[in-house]
Order: sequence, then structure tokens, then C-alpha cells
Amino acid sequence: MRRLAVVAIGALLCVVATACELSPFSGDDAEPLDLGPGGGVVRHVVDGDTVELELAGGVIERVRLIGVDAPESVSRNDPVQCFGPEASTRLGELLPVGTLLRVERDAEARDRYDRLLLYLYRADDDLFVNEWLLAEGLADVMFFEPNTTFEVAFTRVRNQARAGGVGLWGACDGPDQPLDPTG
Repeated sequence: MRRLAVVAIGALLCVVATACELSPFSGDDAEPLDLGPGGGVVRHVVDGDTVELELAGGVIERVRLIGVDAPESVSRNDPVQCFGPEASTRLGELLPVGTLLRVERDAEARDRYDRLLLYLYRADDDLFVNEWLLAEGLADVMFFEPNTTFEVAFTRVRNQARAGGVGLWGACDGPDQPLDPTG
């Protein structure tokens, strides 16, 4: 009986140790999760087109999604725009803290604010997050040379959402409209 108890406790400790080892956020002193090249874990959704990720080697980066421009929801300098809070909330629901991602960059790695520029794919189902934002009417397209790999595809998806009145296209006169405080 005593041997069975020792084995059970040993097995329980192995399970706990494995769970802690797999957790991407086990504390500041913990070893970072080995994401390998091209991987990331969501730490925080900043707004509808910006997220904070933990990348391979435990590096924390603020990431701007390439090719999309969600209405403002948290800018210090700009007013909150129509559908900005909804875009931010929906992205947070799609990418809760701890979500594993596959990440890809385009020709240029960073924008003028030193944010890493990436395309994001959810690891569990390979959902292309940048394109999803456009299809759901949560963002408009925005391209800066030379990061234009998906310009044609993204524009087509945005045009379909706009024609269908999806998301911001049905709620606002466009993505740059200020939030209506009465609505």
C-alpha cells in the first residue's frame, strides 16, 4: 500500500511539473516556453490591430498586424472611433491570453513606432487573424510598401465585408468616424 502511495504522489508531481513547464507564463523567473522559430504566445491584446506577444526565447514584442487598420480604441492622441471598442473586444475574444500563434513577417520588420510587423495565424486551427479582421468588418485595409504580399486578397475580403454591411461597415459611415457618444 505504501508503495502505491509513493507511486501516486510521484505521478502527481510529474503531472504538476509538466503542466508548469508547458505554461507560457509561469512567472518572471521561469524558463520561457520554447516556441521555436515562427511562433508566439498572446500576452495582451492592445487594440483591434495591435497585440503583445511572447516570441521564441521569451522576447516580448508589441506587434502591429500587417495590412489592417482597426478603428482607434485606446489612442492618447486620437478620439475613440466608431466600432473601435468592438474591434478590440472581438480580437481579444479571438486571441485570449495564452493563445499560441504562428507568425510570419513580410519584407519590412518594423514600423516607425518600432512595433514588429507580422501576419498572425492561430496555431490550433491556422486561422489567418489579419484576414479574419477584414472579413468580420473589424478593420479596413492599410498597406505600406514594401509589406504588400496580401494587398489584393485583403482588399477583396474588405470589399466583400463593406458590400455586405458587415461590422463597422454596417454600424458606421466608415472606419474613421468618431464614436457617437449618444449611440
